[in-house]
Amino acid sequence: MRTTHTYALADPVQFKQNLLFWSQQYYEIVWLDSNNYKDKYGKYDAVLAVDAFTSLQTDHFNAFNDLQEYQSRVNDWIFGYLTYDLKNSLEDLKSENYDGLGFPDLYFFQPKKLFLLKDDKITISYLKMVDDELEFDYKTIKDFEIMEAIHLNEPIKIKLRIHKDEYFEKVEEMLKHIQHGDIYEANFCQEFYSEDCDLNPQETFIKLNTISKPPFATFLRLEDKYLMSASPERYIKKQGNKVISQPIKGTAKRSANSDEDEKLALELSQNEKERSENIMIVDLVRNDLSHTAKKGSVKVEELCKVYSFLQVHQMISTVSSEVSDDISPIELLKTTFPMGSMTGAPKISAMKIIEKLEESKRGLYSGSAGYFEPNGDFDFNVIIRSILYNSSQRYVSYSVGSAITAKSDPLLEYEECLVKAKAMREVLEN
Repeated sequence: MRTTHTYALADPVQFKQNLLFWSQQYYEIVWLDSNNYKDKYGKYDAVLAVDAFTSLQTDHFNAFNDLQEYQSRVNDWIFGYLTYDLKNSLEDLKSENYDGLGFPDLYFFQPKKLFLLKDDKITISYLKMVDDELEFDYKTIKDFEIMEAIHLNEPIKIKLRIHKDEYFEKVEEMLKHIQHGDIYEANFCQEFYSEDCDLNPQETFIKLNTISKPPFATFLRLEDKYLMSASPERYIKKQGNKVISQPIKGTAKRSANSDEDEKLALELSQNEKERSENIMIVDLVRNDLSHTAKKGSVKVEELCKVYSFLQVHQMISTVSSEVSDDISPIELLKTTFPMGSMTGAPKISAMKIIEKLEESKRGLYSGSAGYFEPNGDFDFNVIIRSILYNSSQRYVSYSVGSAITAKSDPLLEYEECLVKAKAMREVLEN
C-alpha cells in the first residue's frame, strides 16, 4: 500500500531539476523525461522511481515468465528494462558477441519512492514503510541547492568496434542476404566505445538531454551500471484496452538555416527508400500486434509522418490495436519483442544475420526501458541515442544503426550512423 500526496508547484521547471539531482543518492533510479513534448499518448511530463523495495534481476532464460510472476505478485508500480538479448528466451537464438558492459538481461524494481510530474503538480507516492519521510523529502527537494561546480568530464577518446572499410564489407554481405531473399530489411548496428574512463553519469545525461530534448529521455542507474538515453522512440504503450506502437524508420540531419531545414524534412517525407523502410516495419508491427489484438482492431493511425527533434528529423508511424481484458501485459511485450524497428523483416532471419555480422552484444542498446502501473497499463521506449556506462569496469559505450534494404548505399548508411552518433560523440568528446 502507498501513501500519496499531490502538491501544486510554483516553479515546475526548477522542481524537476532539483528532483533529478536529489535522486542521485540512490542505487536504483529510473528517471523518465518527456521534455514537454506534446504527445497525445503521453501521461506524465516526468517520472522518477528510486530505492528498490523488491526487485527482479535475471538472465534471458525464462525471463518473461519470471516477469509475469513478479508483476502479478507485486501488483504495484514497477520500473526497469528489457535488453535486446531477451530474444534468446523467445526464439532459438544466441548472443555471443563481445560485451564490455555486463547489464543483466532483465531488471525491474518496485520503488519505495515514486514521483509523477504533470503540468504544475507533483504527485508523490511512498510505500507505507517510508511514508514518514514523504513530507520531509518534498520540502528538501523544493529547497534543494544545486552545487554550481559540477565535476567536468575529461574528453573521452572514442574507438570504433567496426572500422569504415569493414563496415562497408558487412553491409555488402547483408545486401547479398537481401538479394538471396533471406530478408527484406535488417537493422545493422555498430558500437563506439572507450575503456579505462571515468564519467560523471548525471552530468553526462544532462548534457545529452539538453542538446537533444527527446520525448523519451531516460536516466537509469542499477548500482554501478548507468543508462543515459536521449531516445525519440516509443516501443509500446498500453492504455486500458488500447495498445500503441510507434516505430521510427527514416532519419535526416537538421540545418541551422530554416529554409534548408524545411527542405531536408520535405525530402525525407518524399524519400522512396526511407518510406519503404518505414512501411516494411509498420507491416511487421501490425503482424506482431495481431497476435493479441481483437479481430479487425489493428489500425495504422499515422503512416510515415516526419517529426523534427533538435538533432534530427525522423519518420514515425503509429500502429494501434484493441485487446481483451484477459490478455496479460507481459504477453503484449512477449509477442512484440524485440521491436521491429531494431530488428528487420522477417524478424527471426534478420536477428540471426545481425548476430553474425555485428561485433558487439547489443545488451541494453535496442532494448527498452519503462514501467508498469498497478492496473497493468505500461509505457516503454526504444533504447537508442544512448550512452551506457559500467563504472566498475570503467567502460563507456554507445551504438548506432541503420536499416539496410535492397536500395541501401553503404556510404549513405555509414553517414546516417554518424548523424545519429553526433549528440553522444559531442557529449563524450567535448
